[in-house]
Amino acid sequence: MFRQLITRYRAIYQRVIWGTALERLSWPRRAAVNVVRIIQAIAVELAKGDLTLRAMSLVYTTLLSLVPLLAVSFSVLKAFGVHNQVEPLLLNVLSPLGEQGVEFTRRIIDFVENVEVGVLGSLGLAMLIYTVVSLVQKIESAFNFIWHIDQPRRLARRFSDYMSVILVGPVLVFSALGITAALMGTDLALRLVAVEPIGTLVTIAGAALPYVLVCAAFTFIYVFIPNTRVNISAAFTGGLLAGVLWETSGWLFAAFVASSTQYTAIYSGFAILITFMIWLYLSWLIVLLGAQIAYYQQHPALVNAPHDNEPLSNQERERLSILLMLMIGYNYYYNRGLWTQDRLAQELSVTPRSLQYPLVILERQGFISQTGDAPPGYYPARDIETISLRELLEAVRHAGDPAEEEWSGRTELKQVAAVMRRVDEAIGEALAEQTIKDLVCAQPRPQDHEVGTVTQSDQRSGHGAVMK
Repeated sequence: MFRQLITRYRAIYQRVIWGTALERLSWPRRAAVNVVRIIQAIAVELAKGDLTLRAMSLVYTTLLSLVPLLAVSFSVLKAFGVHNQVEPLLLNVLSPLGEQGVEFTRRIIDFVENVEVGVLGSLGLAMLIYTVVSLVQKIESAFNFIWHIDQPRRLARRFSDYMSVILVGPVLVFSALGITAALMGTDLALRLVAVEPIGTLVTIAGAALPYVLVCAAFTFIYVFIPNTRVNISAAFTGGLLAGVLWETSGWLFAAFVASSTQYTAIYSGFAILITFMIWLYLSWLIVLLGAQIAYYQQHPALVNAPHDNEPLSNQERERLSILLMLMIGYNYYYNRGLWTQDRLAQELSVTPRSLQYPLVILERQGFISQTGDAPPGYYPARDIETISLRELLEAVRHAGDPAEEEWSGRTELKQVAAVMRRVDEAIGEALAEQTIKDLVCAQPRPQDHEVGTVTQSDQRSGHGAVMK
């Protein structure tokens, strides 16, 4: 009886949530169904365990890098005279730990103040910076995993981007906070606060300010950290939900810590460290969940897309490689801008990771190249008139094949090799001398008035047009 009831409600759920295309639903129901679909997709990701594993890895890296990170930021902030605001900010981040958060903040600040960057020497300073950069690199790796990006930033860009955030970011944040506090402390501001309803609005704004700052910080890292182009709207959606969830979780975790005094008796002096690690884990898990929400918000067609855990079949690999070569050659031939991996995945309604293997094959075989932009755009490595379909298909079909001498030795293997050669010859005769340019020219020629025409700014940003 109970099993039948579960089966019945599961069928109702599948019919309501997945039984109708979103385009046919009214706007309110479409939004509600889309939210439920995203929640289900995120629940599936959590059940797989990859996000929790990445969160635990970030906890370990944070423990190793926290003091060096604060030491570098503290040294830079000290030069601008705003280093005294580090402790209040750290107290706010660790406020869910209650009294233990105050003690942990004091210990961290003591560690940071005892670190003399000037006496570390060249090797010590290099190790300090490397430890800090490794934290940001680990965060980028986790975000790239969520966005299905296998290629990290280039080494030079990685160092410059990371150091700009580590060194310049704290200065801008603390300077803005200091200027805001100074303005609110002026006589004019105090007189305005005393006037209603300005005073009530300022009180409400003060209560909402932590949420705004956290959501803005999450939105920034969702745009900046992944090695791909992230839409502001998607990053804002993920940042908003993650920020609200983080602040709300802080209240709940503070209540948990306040009501769990027995853990101090059990773990003694380790209780503060264990509590801190649990809060770090929850914080990183929330950050990764926000990144996952931003990913699905930018790729709504992938919410119900099958996961690409299984490798592509031979036919899928060949078909996808020809299609990618056609799309890249089409946009390049008609000066429609360069395709990026993310845009190709969005156009084909597949995950970017499923395109990684055929793109790597095409690049290794010398059919396409990529720009040095972030994210890189793809263009033909040579004239598409010289790229024959026969050559392309042979390169794709035989990518990763063993050397010819490895087939020698047994009569059966030689017979199989002869059969495969006849197959290759038959395919070559069927394709004759047809080239990628022939496929491109067989497509309708783009018109300037068509929707999706790439502007000059789109070309610079690496966006391609939709093929008609």
